[in-house]
Amino acid sequence: MSTDRALAERLWWSDDAMSVIARAALTPLSAIYGLAMGLRGQLYDAGVFRTNALALPALAVGNLSVGGTGKTPVAAWAASQLAARGAKPAIVLRGYGEDEPLVHRTLNPDVPVLTDPDRVIGAAKAAALGATVVVLDDAFQHRAAARVADLVLVSADQWPRHWRLLPAGPMREPLSALRRARVVMVTRKAASMETAQAVSRALAAAAPGVPVAIAHLAPDDARDANGIHHALASLSGRRLFAITSIADPRAFAAQLAQAGISAQLNAFADHHDFSEAQVSRLAREAALVGGAICTLKDHVKLAPLWPREGPPLLYVTQRVDVQSGSEAVESALAAVLAARTPSTQPARSAESHGHRLPSSD
Repeated sequence: MSTDRALAERLWWSDDAMSVIARAALTPLSAIYGLAMGLRGQLYDAGVFRTNALALPALAVGNLSVGGTGKTPVAAWAASQLAARGAKPAIVLRGYGEDEPLVHRTLNPDVPVLTDPDRVIGAAKAAALGATVVVLDDAFQHRAAARVADLVLVSADQWPRHWRLLPAGPMREPLSALRRARVVMVTRKAASMETAQAVSRALAAAAPGVPVAIAHLAPDDARDANGIHHALASLSGRRLFAITSIADPRAFAAQLAQAGISAQLNAFADHHDFSEAQVSRLAREAALVGGAICTLKDHVKLAPLWPREGPPLLYVTQRVDVQSGSEAVESALAAVLAARTPSTQPARSAESHGHRLPSSD
């Protein structure tokens, strides 16, 4: 694991003496941050800070933490669901890191993907391209942009024993912020359904009246550079060199372990920008193990730099499987569709209500 990733993991999650001391030293800063976020929220609620109407109805997909909840796969899934119901979605995101736009374009090649820190401008660009709705990726805290519904994700794999705000912890907002959501979705990768249900009960207590859904981000087939599928079961018993630059690398490693794959984990910071020399080194190390495996989010960055003579580089896609609370998720999607202007709504469209889509990490 890279130094920066290891330091963040240790500070936020470890119980060793140094981490406990560091968190204690940062707690006053977390208190100040929490007060500032609370005041900001009150000013938006009071109308002092302006919320701007968008050119299109929007579904915002976000979270309360720095990352690791499955935001990109769920946002891509939401866009596909809106398209299946007759809409013409676009995805608008801040564009932090080159990987997320590439992942979205890979998963939904027919959906426009626009990067703009100003979601209002991004939505206007989407409307100019012919979109009828937008999915705002990572916009729960971006309250300057109006939205029809907020779908807020909380990871069961990273559920903390103590809810610590930045910088002492990875949380952007307190749990009470979930009261702004239309739906809260507990995502689980390697975590059990029982763990997800326990998290769901805690969230329902923190935000009474807000429905809570559970979605499994389940690993699908591994794919090679030629796009050929390899069932994970066929890789059981193998030892592979796992490369990640995602927010929750341990969940990915746990998924591989559940599939019977022994992964030598090499985790870098989220959105890490790999250099050609670094990728060459990783390929040499992977050759000693027998092959490499990563997520789609990593593959879009690694593949262009991967040596032609290097060992196989497999990547794992995932599917979004809504296991409970699907009615609340359907209601949120329906609200976005209903908010379209009459001129952009098709006279009649076939609806698809599936809940599965290959996705990124």
